[in-house]
Amino acid sequence: MEVVMKEAKQFRKGDFIMIDDVPCRVVDISLSKPGKHGSAKARIVAVGIIDGKKREISKPGDSKIPAPIIDKRDGQIITITEEGAQVMDLETYEVFDALVNEEIKDSLSEGVNVEYWVIAGTAKMVMRVKGE
Repeated sequence: MEVVMKEAKQFRKGDFIMIDDVPCRVVDISLSKPGKHGSAKARIVAVGIIDGKKREISKPGDSKIPAPIIDKRDGQIITITEEGAQVMDLETYEVFDALVNEEIKDSLSEGVNVEYWVIAGTAKMVMRVKGE
């Protein structure tokens, strides 16, 4: 799994984070001030990129949390399946199965160029239609 380690206090809204080994997008972060006997705490609320579930984590501000490496690439839809779509990478011509973002599912058709993400080196997901 391709991840980088970041301190909890370094995350910002819109960043990507791994919570329970699930890649998520940060929607809210709050930092408490350090107290007399403790360090600052970071409370991070995030939504799963793949499943859309809300997750929350609370850690000391200087603790290390994994952040997934997301590689954005261009592809073309070959066929649409019940689970997602078959996509061909426009650089390597590799064909693979990918998940599809629910928001764009209705606008997909065969032959359409899309942007897909390789999330943490494992999951592949079609995120948007190119040319819109």
